[in-house]
Parts: sequence; C-alpha cells; structure tokens
Amino acid sequence: MSTFNMKESIIRLISFLKKKIEYKTFIVLASVIVGILSGLASVLLKKLVYFFQQEPRIFINELGLKFILPLTPLIGILLSVFIVNLLFGGKIEKGLSHIIYLIIRQKANVPSRKIISHLLTSGITIGTGGSAGLEAPIVVIGASIGSNLAQGFKLNYQTRTLLLACGSAAGISAIFNSPIAGVIFAFEVLLPEITVSSFIPLLIASASSAVLSKFLYSGQLFYLVTEGWHLYAIPFYMLLGIICGLISLYVIKISFLLDKSTERFKKQYTKAIIGGILLCVLIYFFPPLFGEGYSSIIKLLAGNYNQLLDNSFFNSFADKDLSLIIFIALIIFTKVIATSLTIGSGGNGGIIAPSLFMGALTGFILAHTMKYFGVAELNYQNFIVVGMAGVLCGVLHAPLTGIFLIAEITGGYTLIVPLMIVTALSFFISKYFHPHSIYTTALAEKGIKFRSEKEKYFNQQLKVGDLVESDFLILKPGTTLKELVKKIPLTKRNLFPVVDEKKKLIGVITLDDIREVMLDFEAHNVILIDDVMNPNFKTINLNEDINKAIEIFEESQLWNLAVTDRDEYIGFISKSNIFNKYISIWAKGQKENI
Repeated sequence: MSTFNMKESIIRLISFLKKKIEYKTFIVLASVIVGILSGLASVLLKKLVYFFQQEPRIFINELGLKFILPLTPLIGILLSVFIVNLLFGGKIEKGLSHIIYLIIRQKANVPSRKIISHLLTSGITIGTGGSAGLEAPIVVIGASIGSNLAQGFKLNYQTRTLLLACGSAAGISAIFNSPIAGVIFAFEVLLPEITVSSFIPLLIASASSAVLSKFLYSGQLFYLVTEGWHLYAIPFYMLLGIICGLISLYVIKISFLLDKSTERFKKQYTKAIIGGILLCVLIYFFPPLFGEGYSSIIKLLAGNYNQLLDNSFFNSFADKDLSLIIFIALIIFTKVIATSLTIGSGGNGGIIAPSLFMGALTGFILAHTMKYFGVAELNYQNFIVVGMAGVLCGVLHAPLTGIFLIAEITGGYTLIVPLMIVTALSFFISKYFHPHSIYTTALAEKGIKFRSEKEKYFNQQLKVGDLVESDFLILKPGTTLKELVKKIPLTKRNLFPVVDEKKKLIGVITLDDIREVMLDFEAHNVILIDDVMNPNFKTINLNEDINKAIEIFEESQLWNLAVTDRDEYIGFISKSNIFNKYISIWAKGQKENI
C-alpha cells in the first residue's frame, strides 16, 4: 500500500469515528493519539541526541583527530544551518514564543514542517554540545502534532488549541517523565484559564506520553533520596528565592539582548561561525557549559562537587573550595550567554534545561558559601533541588510548573514547603521587575498583548470589520447647524460623521458637541458643522485586529471608534457592541467546548 493510500485510509477511519462516537469521547481519543505521537517523537529526539553525542566522537577518535573535539558545538551549529537552508527554505521559528504567537494570532495553526525541522536541528545541536535544552523543541513538536491532528479533524479554534496544548504537555511529560508537570506547564504557559473539560484530555495525553516514553526509553534524569527540611534553614531558603528571582531577571534580559544582537547578522553562515567559535571558547574555559548541563547537576546531587573543576585551570588553585565558588559563579553568569549563542547563531534548543542548570548551581553555591564562611551547615542536595525550581519559575513565570517538575523528576515531595517559598519569592521578584516571561518578552516588544484564554478565543473569532455599524447620518462639510438640527429626529444615533466628496472622514460630531448651541436659534444659520466637529476623533482601520480596538478603547475611554479603509469612511464600532458580541461568541464556544 502506498503512503498516500495509507494516509487516505487513516483519514477515512478518523472521519468515520468522528461521526459515530460522541464528541467528548472523540476528543479523549484524539488526546491519546496526540500523547502517543508526542511520546514517540520525544523518544526519537532523545535517541538522536544520544547518537550525535557518541558516534561523531568515536569517528573523530578513530581518525586520530582529537583536536577537532572542542569544535563539535560549532560543527553542530553549522550542520543545523545547512539543514535549515537545504530542507526548510532557510528559516525556522524557534522557541515557544512563536507557538504562543500562533495561538493568539494564527488560530493555533502550527505548520507540520516544525515536527521534522525541530527534530533534526535540536538533535544535532544538543547532541554535538550546544549549550541548550531539548524541552522547547519537543514542546514545539508536540504542539505541531496536536495542531495538525486537530486541523485534519476540522475542529474549532478552542479545541484545536486544546490539542496543541495536549501535545506540548505530552512533550514535557515524555522528556522529564513528569506527567503532572506537563499538564501544569500547558496551563501556566499556554492555557492560562483552567477548565475541567480541558483538564481531562491534557491528563490523558500527558499520561499516555509518559507511559510510552518510560516503556521505550527507561531511565530517570536524577536519582535523589531527599531529607526533610529544617526550620533553621527557612531564612536561607528565603535568601535563595530572592537570588533566584534576580538571576531569572538576568537570564530574561540577557537572552533578549543577545537575541536582538544576533539578528543583526544577515549572513547565516557568518553568524554561525562567529557564534559557534565564541561558544567553543566559553566551553573551553568553562567545560560544564557543554551540552544541556544535566551531567553537572548529577555530579552535584551525588556530592562530586570538585569534578566540575575537571579540565579547568581553576583546578590548579590551592584553595579548592574558594576556587569552586568563583568558578560556579562565573558559570551561572555565562550559561545564558552560551545558550543564547547556541540558539542565536543557528542552533536549536530551549531555555528550560539551562534554567535548571543555573538554578542547581545557585542552590549549591549558596549552601557551599554558607559552609565555607562558617555561617551554617545546609543540606546541599535540598538547596540544589529547590534552586532548580526557583530559577525555572522566575524565567518562565510559571511557579506551579517549577514546583511540580522538580518534585517529580527528583522525587523531592518532602521539600514541598521550601519549594513553595523559593518559587513564590523568585516569581514575585521576576514578575515585579519584568512583567513578561522569557517566552512573552519578544512578543510584548512587538506590541502583542496577552489576555485571558476566553479573550484569546473571542479575539480569534472577530475582526473589526465584523462589528462595523454603518446606519449613521452622514453630513457634508459646509452643512449649517440648522440643517443638522432638522435631521437629528431622523436617526436614533448621537454620532454624525462628516465626510467629503472623496468619502474621506474629516470629522465627527456628537450631540454633546452641539448641546450648548442648539438652543441658540439665532446662531443656527451662522454656525457650520465644520466649526463644531471633532477633526481628531479616534479611528481604526477596517482590517485591524480586534485587539487594537480594545486597546484604543482602554486608553481613550471612548465608547465609539470611527472605522476607515484607506482613509475612506466605513462606519463605527462601539464598545457595547464588542461586549455583546463577546458574550454571544463565548456562550457559543462553551456549548461547543467539551
């Protein structure tokens, strides 16, 4: 059977099931499919990373070219750029910012090519030592799987967004073997408003993905037997939360600045070579920057702290403890630079693993510094684990994700109170000084506003043109007040557009504008509407996004906006009409919602 016939058969089977089974049951079935496919993609990505971690190194050693090994991150970035140019038209949108944008502005339609493009480029980049994480690519892959499945089923925007989130949750679940954190991540980052109907498909997709990933790719990121926390350590956990919040701010700011800097390079290979070389130099001086950073976290949790100094000139210092503190502090501040160079120069990866890495080092350095100066004896493992949650939460602006992800992947549920303290403080500081997460900062710079899930659904259904009212009495320039007063009883409106012979809106008159002179009958023949109209009345283009209308209403406190198309008068859009339409569409969406 040909691939085309197989695809056609699958589509027919799905269409048959959609017609025969209840809608709620169908969505549950769809979430299982999304979870399984996302789980398979996650396993494939892990194996691809492992392949590129091992095979090139073996091949280079066999050729006796060991001097090339420090350059593997550069080679990986160049290979990723080559693949993007060869197979994907020289362009690939990275990170979750683009997925959030697609949900808000593109009706959650994620291109199917993202599956292969992110699978190949992230596998190569991270497998060859790029200083980034797998999580963002697998979330994008899962989102693409869910979105395209929904598009194939011809489901509405709200359900399409739900299946997109199912794919993202399944991706996190499979990568970390953390189904609860996967669901919470989807809610906090992609679906801000929790509904019971959304919760069930997300749980099923996340669980399906975790089971499949566990079956095909056994193993856990971290093994840790946690100890209970002590009351005397609470002030230090609070201090850790504050530090994590400040580091989160640093990560968000530096990431954004470096991303903007790399965008200035128009030649892709030039950017890849310069960025790749700088990355290799950083890794040469700070070896733990190589790859995702999980191996360094494992060493810290195992108590093998000094192994981080291996292959570093800091290892030659007499005072190992002090050199370790300085070395790790430098790594914390250079990790985000290494990650930005990896992604910005042409590689592919995410910020979650680097955030966990920086958080682990932050927790360790606080505990180690307190011990070094004789301030307190703190449990290193506990502070490492809690620090991971703190930085992750501050960077993503997702406190519950930070808590449950770390609790699941480390088995650290006994630390739930310290986790809550640290993530709460980190989130507060990060959010207070920078209202946007690392995923929404770039979009906010472009003027894209973020609203509730209900408003996002509503805004996807409407354009300004859908709400235009045109039954207004049009006046011509030069009309006297007397003529206007005669026409007022002919309309129920209190707005009068003044339009010239070219249909251009030159002003608007409201009853409030003429209320005082209406009783001055002697002036009716003297006063022209040109004298009393408002030439600066707020307008909006017919094709503008409905978000723009809402923004203007919020800023101006007006109840009506004039709608134009290429300066030609079309009609008016009112705040009350938007509200009424909002209620109508949301009620309809609730009925369609599972």
